[in-house]
Amino acid sequence: MPGDRVVVMGVSGSGKTTVGELLAAELDGTYVDGDALHPAANIEKMAAGTPLDDDDREPWLREIGADLGAAAAAGRTLVIGCSALKRSYRDLIRAAAPDTRFVHLHGSNELLRERMQVRPGHFMPASLLDSQLATLEDLGVDEVGHVFDIADTPAQLATDAAEWLRA
Repeated sequence: MPGDRVVVMGVSGSGKTTVGELLAAELDGTYVDGDALHPAANIEKMAAGTPLDDDDREPWLREIGADLGAAAAAGRTLVIGCSALKRSYRDLIRAAAPDTRFVHLHGSNELLRERMQVRPGHFMPASLLDSQLATLEDLGVDEVGHVFDIADTPAQLATDAAEWLRA
């Protein structure tokens, strides 16, 4: 089936939106920021500094999977930025879109915290970084995905990810 379904994953501050937009352009596809798919209650909870629990995330992850599944059915390329921190979260996405591939943006705690502290107007406070890092589960050997170091520039990350996806 033509097109790619890609989740650009990682903790807050890893560059999912920036890299995702560049990657979608490189793949001639569409980018969707997964944060825009959160229900208002989730955004309010995170803005208040309260981490989401699995019950909060489940409908959001199902929505992401449904969007990727619809793109697959239509043969469209869709890139979605989504933290996808746990294997179970990625499994929920793959339940609706089994051909989804994961581009994991990862970096040092220091670089992530620095990036979070300087971005204007985002609802996720830097104080939640530690809880995200504690929740993060590496991609399993049976998951189709690759880890990219955020020390590289966003443009380089998008190029490298596109090359990996095409290989």
